Amino acid sequence: MKKITLIGLLVLALSAGIYSQRGDIALRILPKGAEVMFSSNKIKALGDGLHIALCGAGGPMPAANRSGPCVAVVAAGKLFLVDAGTNGLRNLGRMGYQVGGISGVFLTHFHSDHIDGLGEVGTIRWAAGNQSAPLNIYGPEGVANVVEGFNMVYGQDVVYRNDHHGDKVTPLSGAGMIAVSAPLPAEGELITVYDQDGLVVEMLAADHFPVTPAVAYRFSYKGRTALISGDTNKSANIEKFAQGIDLLVHEALSPAMLKAMNQAATAVGLPNTAKVFNDVLDYHASPTEAAETARDAEVGHLLYYHVVPPLILPGSEALWLEGVDDRFSDYTLGEDGTSVMLPANSTDILVTNDGL
Repeated sequence: MKKITLIGLLVLALSAGIYSQRGDIALRILPKGAEVMFSSNKIKALGDGLHIALCGAGGPMPAANRSGPCVAVVAAGKLFLVDAGTNGLRNLGRMGYQVGGISGVFLTHFHSDHIDGLGEVGTIRWAAGNQSAPLNIYGPEGVANVVEGFNMVYGQDVVYRNDHHGDKVTPLSGAGMIAVSAPLPAEGELITVYDQDGLVVEMLAADHFPVTPAVAYRFSYKGRTALISGDTNKSANIEKFAQGIDLLVHEALSPAMLKAMNQAATAVGLPNTAKVFNDVLDYHASPTEAAETARDAEVGHLLYYHVVPPLILPGSEALWLEGVDDRFSDYTLGEDGTSVMLPANSTDILVTNDGL
């Protein structure tokens, strides 16, 4: 008994000593930890293929595990984003990606929740990546106005960083963003907006009326294909161009849950909020409608993103997914960090969740 007591006292003393020195210990560990972080190469670790990761799986309302809309696409050794919602860039860093290496951003439309992180993306990519050319922002007509606005807002920040770090680290030639605009494709039409190193990105029209232009993007690389819907109603055009693809990344909103929120806002005397909850019902697909699109297009896997509303209460995920299994079973309800790997020249579809 005395021996056990002595051992317990020694453990307590050692623990107290470690706790009192925790700052010094952290300082000793920090350089090695930073070396590992700075030298990591997530893209290389993924291997050759077309890889999709949700840096933001939610919509405009705050949710603990679903940030603003942001989809990372890795192919041909490069990292791209589809939309740049709140917190997406920071999630990318937490997921192990080197954000200084972002090669381009594809915007689906210009709602605030899809573009509000764009200034940070452009700034950190430049400051962290020693870039010598601006970041390409691809999108339908109107993208030039968005890019010009962000460049103007962040213009003084560019001056500060260049003055502080100098041209070798933050060259002015690499600051900001440049718009690469394409006309809105007609129904049934694809427009190629990127074609390099075997990666082809095609733009197609989505149905987010009265928001126009609104587009989706189809990515093809070494026999693998993924389509990212952006915001849309159930769309015959998306179904057409999703035929037989490996992965459909599709937005969805639960009408039942939004109607309940409308009733609650009305009951507490918030008519404007109630109207917003009602208005959004007519330009988003429901979870079952997205499942029907996946089924009818015979896609390999369906990944839900832009999940609205936030799934906070117990049972809310089951309510949101009600009826989905009856229509399509190969799906994943996305969260921040959900990733889908499509190895080159294969039929494998590998879904993981880093649980950010």
